[in-house]
Amino acid sequence: MELARKFRIPALFCASAVLVSELISRPYANMGVCDDGPYILMAHTLATTGHIAYNGWATAMLGWQLYIGAAFIRLFGFSFTAVRMSTLLVSLALVFFLQRTFVRAGITERNATLATLALVLSPLYLMLSVTYMTDIFGLFAIVLCLYGCLRALHSATPNSTILWLCFAVAANALFGTARQIAWLGVLVMVPSTLWLLRAQRRILIAGSAATLAGALFIFACMQWLKHQPYSVPEHIFREAFPIADTFWILTHLFLEVPFILLPILGLFLFRIRKSGPRGLLIISALIFGYLFLSFYPSHLRGEFVLEPTINDWMSSRGAFLFIQLHGMPPVFLPEWLQLLLTIASLGSLLGLIAALLRPRPAAIAEPASVQISWNQLGGLVVPFALAYILILVPRATTAILSDRYLLGLLVVAMLCLTRYYQDSIQSQLPLATVLLVGVMALYGVTFTHNAFAFYRARVALADELRAAGVPDTSVDNGWEYNLNVELQYATHINDPHILVPAHSHVLPSPPGPIGICPMPDFWREYTPHIRPVYSVSFDPDACYGLAPFAPIHYSRWLASSPGALYVVRNTPHSQP
Repeated sequence: MELARKFRIPALFCASAVLVSELISRPYANMGVCDDGPYILMAHTLATTGHIAYNGWATAMLGWQLYIGAAFIRLFGFSFTAVRMSTLLVSLALVFFLQRTFVRAGITERNATLATLALVLSPLYLMLSVTYMTDIFGLFAIVLCLYGCLRALHSATPNSTILWLCFAVAANALFGTARQIAWLGVLVMVPSTLWLLRAQRRILIAGSAATLAGALFIFACMQWLKHQPYSVPEHIFREAFPIADTFWILTHLFLEVPFILLPILGLFLFRIRKSGPRGLLIISALIFGYLFLSFYPSHLRGEFVLEPTINDWMSSRGAFLFIQLHGMPPVFLPEWLQLLLTIASLGSLLGLIAALLRPRPAAIAEPASVQISWNQLGGLVVPFALAYILILVPRATTAILSDRYLLGLLVVAMLCLTRYYQDSIQSQLPLATVLLVGVMALYGVTFTHNAFAFYRARVALADELRAAGVPDTSVDNGWEYNLNVELQYATHINDPHILVPAHSHVLPSPPGPIGICPMPDFWREYTPHIRPVYSVSFDPDACYGLAPFAPIHYSRWLASSPGALYVVRNTPHSQP
């Protein structure tokens, strides 16, 4: 046991589990996944010119993420997969530090390992770890900051405390350049740590100076970004704030949290039977509220509220759902399974509430090698979580909240959930946790494999059309693919929100006669070079029916049949 602790074997095991899971899923495709296509082209520009040049799509700063992507291009040559492997490398380091952070937060090695695996083997983490999105890079900055703050609270000497505070500030400031919300580490988490250490005057002064330096660095970065050509400004506050829409979107977002945390949260399921009268009353009210949401069709989705409630990256259809191809992807999680997952997620959440409502027993956990009190833990993570949520609220007004935005909160939730179970219910997570983590890992690997098989099918169809003499600009292959096609013909995406240089936005030409298969106005404006004659579709009968091109079938693990993509006509007489 001492040898394993000395060489951090549990943390290395967690990172290895993620690596093996990714290798099994075969995550490669020569096209953009969600927003990462333009980001990958930015990394390519940096690798070839030595300069950061935005291309009209990034609201995130990207920062150090571009440099590690450019380094991989120089080492392995340019490809979408080579750049995405830089994210995988960071995600493995993140897994290592996440397990060590849980241990530093007072969770035993075994429990910390299971809690880490429960989070990082989910479809959300596995999928994002093999894209070039900013989420993993930003989460890395948050976890390093949390780790540094915990080490500062544990330090035996003032000098060591100051050094760990400086580490937390420097790591968060630098690595937060990938995704600005990560800077809540410097702006909230480190000040919270200083508040806990306020009785030590020397530490308070030195830590405040380091925090001020970090804040000035952040301010300088934001000023630099504001003046970069073709960067897209992101405003925290929105002019319009529709309360009803915001409530519904946030409700769907946070109802997905129990589903993602199910391998650990599921351990609380049977605590419901130990609820007292007050607990039963509160639980009954919550069940009624959830049933109201479930049986009142959402005006946002037009269907009942079942897990996964957001249906975005963790989609019931086995692919990132916001793809905007014609037709609908085949179902991966049938409704009966979604219903079971909803019952399990809701029941586990109610079990947690029942456990929290009961008088708290004396701590039963064996003393960890390094311990932190609940008051300290709450003072460190609660202000951060509240600030994080407050930043998410304005995003809900635009109906573009994604489950990937939950990553920072999921780390906090998993930490507190595991620590509470360990302290108040059982010192060791039961063996059932291993089974639940295994089921989540199976789901995560399958989801990642199926998603990338789907992306490879889109690339294969594009190659088939190109071989037949159809230019990429004549094909609507979904906005993820179209963005990179647009950037082959333009210096930037035609985003009307770009402020520098002025007047860079060009009004798109009229679409011509409107048929039954128009390109959405939003994407027609952003990618004006795309004038589709054909579209890629899940439905062979979409638009004006099948074009004379062979469909592409793609692998769907744990599904009854493979998926299929078709080329359909955008006009009645489209010709190759």
